[in-house]
Amino acid sequence: MLSIKGQAGKDLCDSNLGVTRRDLLRVGGSGMFGLSLGSMLQMQEASAKEGISGGPGWGKAKSVIMVYLQGGPSHLDLWDPKENVPDNVQSVFSNISTKLPGTKFTENLPKLAAINDKFTMIRSMSYTPNGLFNHTAAIYQMMTGYTTDKVSPSGQLEPPSPKDFPNFGSNIIRLKPLDVPMLPFVMLPRPLQESNVVGKGGTAGFLGKAYDPYTLYPTGDDLDMKKMTRIKIDDLKLRPEVFSVRLQRRAKLRTTINAGLPTIDKAVKDLNLNGYYERALDLIVSGRARDAFDFQSEPHATRELYGRNTFGDSCLLARRLVEAGTRVVEVVWPKVANSDNHSWDHHVGLSKRMKTQSGPMLDGGVSGLISDLDERGMLDETLVVVIGEFGRSPQRGVSTSGNNNNDDGRDHWPYCYTGVVAGAGVKRGQVYGKSDKTASAPLEDPVHPGQLLASIYHSVGIHPETIVYNHLNQPRELVKAEAVGPLFA
Repeated sequence: MLSIKGQAGKDLCDSNLGVTRRDLLRVGGSGMFGLSLGSMLQMQEASAKEGISGGPGWGKAKSVIMVYLQGGPSHLDLWDPKENVPDNVQSVFSNISTKLPGTKFTENLPKLAAINDKFTMIRSMSYTPNGLFNHTAAIYQMMTGYTTDKVSPSGQLEPPSPKDFPNFGSNIIRLKPLDVPMLPFVMLPRPLQESNVVGKGGTAGFLGKAYDPYTLYPTGDDLDMKKMTRIKIDDLKLRPEVFSVRLQRRAKLRTTINAGLPTIDKAVKDLNLNGYYERALDLIVSGRARDAFDFQSEPHATRELYGRNTFGDSCLLARRLVEAGTRVVEVVWPKVANSDNHSWDHHVGLSKRMKTQSGPMLDGGVSGLISDLDERGMLDETLVVVIGEFGRSPQRGVSTSGNNNNDDGRDHWPYCYTGVVAGAGVKRGQVYGKSDKTASAPLEDPVHPGQLLASIYHSVGIHPETIVYNHLNQPRELVKAEAVGPLFA
């Protein structure tokens, strides 16, 4: 039996080689065709040099912006409304026409209805959960592609652990590092959260803290819609008395001192401290990140386009970050998943909360982001993904997750919901998949969250089955799924 071992804690197949677990499994059967392992690797190298791609959309995205609607928005009350259904299924909101003939949204999304010829809508997101499906378990699956082992009876998880699977953004920046001095991965304006479980699925997990996102969580209550204007980035600023030349001079002095301390250098050589220091120095001196965070310098019309609230400001900041070179930005809906007011967790008060709070914020922020990227010519190289951890129950007032709901609320529903993808080779003006008469289940082309993650990896030019090693040095695929080819032109 042939055994091929990679370096401990490293990819068996790095971004240059591109070998996956599937490739390794094929080695055993390739002998019957007279193809040796060496020949297979030689063919793969030749293919790479010839620029052979992985199909439509492969490697089109230089950056990814995920707009994560934690809480689980109701697809029936936003972008998959139904007609001629029972009263307790039909949305309380009126339907409106969109740019696509025959495709309806509810009155909550007039701005997105005017530009849905710029994106693909997936109306067949679906999965079957293990046990109760509350927010944290579903968030973890969406962010990592894996389910967790430890789930409490309520469906909540234990706090983040170094043993966790990495957030997809951490995988991307590890396999596709930046070549400019910029923050590679930013998460804002608040952490992923259900009750007192904060940040689960939002870290680099077993990859190590070096691949954690830079978190921009301004102080203030979730109801404070102006808190993004008070963001602090002190660790990215030079003190007034320290000019960049002086800072670089200090770096040279540090190098000189280190050269005289070979014993210490030898002790820390595996920590790559010089590399980390140089990257941090470049980041501060260049000013790229500092300038990107100055979103208040944008014209009045642009600020209004996105909406002057926490979510709109965060979407605008996401555009500025990718414009400056950031690889991955996650905009997390600015409310605890299981909470009230503008949370998407509409167990009660759906008609008022969605109409006056969450609906207008979503409509302005996402429509502004997609339109702005498109007008600037950035959408062709930026993948935008808008998704939550699940949808809401077709019937109002029923319990599907152990929560209490009234007639003006819907419970959790992972069996069918809607997501949006745009840019980086994604087809424009497409409705992919189809839900049944009550939006209870997909009628056509179901898409699992893992497939959506695989499509993200595909878009940035990373094979979804690329192998990484966990904390026990066990090989694991980035995600056990394949990209959804028809999403891409």
